[in-house]
Amino acid sequence: MGEMIFRFLVGGVVVSGFAVLGEIFRPKSFGGLFSAAPSIALATIGITIAKHGTTYAATESRSMILGAIAFLCYASVASWLLMRHRVSAVVATSALLPVWFGIAMALYGVMARLTR
Repeated sequence: MGEMIFRFLVGGVVVSGFAVLGEIFRPKSFGGLFSAAPSIALATIGITIAKHGTTYAATESRSMILGAIAFLCYASVASWLLMRHRVSAVVATSALLPVWFGIAMALYGVMARLTR
């Protein structure tokens, strides 16, 4: 129970800090980069360091980075598909979820081979 309260407090403080950064920067679309995802990731890394140590947190951070790269590819393809072919956003994003998963798993496989 104490960990949940700690997560709530740390997450709330960090999300609020990033929301302030989002309000400072212009244009608003750029400010949106500072929304929940980076702050939740930082809070999670902080909690992971406190609970499991820096080595484990480094592995988790690497996984977050690989997931972010896979998401960038997914978002780029989805954006291209939406602009080029004028398909429904729900259809495009749903159909491309396997792309995100596939790229993430491929990156994980490459990283696993490199770290042996």
